Amino acid sequence: MARKVFVSYKYSDSLVQDLGIYQDSFFGKIKIATTARHYVDEISEHLTGDDHIYKGENDDESMENLADSSISSKLGDKIFDSSVTVVLISKGMKESFTSEKDQWMPWEVSYSLKKQTRLGRSSSTNGVIAVVLPDESGSYEYYITRDGECNCRSLNTSILFQIIRDNIFNVKEPNRRACNGGWVYSGDSSYIQSVKWSDFIANPTKYIDKAIELRDKKDDFNIVKTIR
Repeated sequence: MARKVFVSYKYSDSLVQDLGIYQDSFFGKIKIATTARHYVDEISEHLTGDDHIYKGENDDESMENLADSSISSKLGDKIFDSSVTVVLISKGMKESFTSEKDQWMPWEVSYSLKKQTRLGRSSSTNGVIAVVLPDESGSYEYYITRDGECNCRSLNTSILFQIIRDNIFNVKEPNRRACNGGWVYSGDSSYIQSVKWSDFIANPTKYIDKAIELRDKKDDFNIVKTIR
């Protein structure tokens, strides 16, 4: 079944693995720096092939002088009729000295999670997937590592925006065990599940369908929808 997909990402983040992107110039083709935007192009091609509809930001507009009503209008138009939001996690997606309320990605996630009404029509909460991009060296370890002692995957959630962090390990009745002073979760422990880019792009439909499955079980999770 085709889904309408919105992609949230940091447009200019270049702390990602090189994809070998070239563009035409007066002197012929020249190699340019790969950014998160180029990964969105890859997703767009795959979603079109699977008869999905790609919807997402196509610029890096500043939010600094935008009123909440303007933000609502811009995002509402793009997110309202989508059913799944793909959030690209990248090493440089957060602006360290800028409030999260002044960055697009937290707002995009917030609007994806909220029910909205427009022109007499209502939208449901989106399913949301966190797709982790490889960094400049091709590694995912800035976010995903393997804990051999506890035999589990470990997520460095401190790098995430708060609204994403709040919706990870948020199942109401967790299946978990203690290990080395922390918890190891099993099953569907997070409303926003994290997947490596290499796994996602090999089978996007699998992960999009999983996000829809979790959306249909959203009452099992403590979902946080507002930016704090």
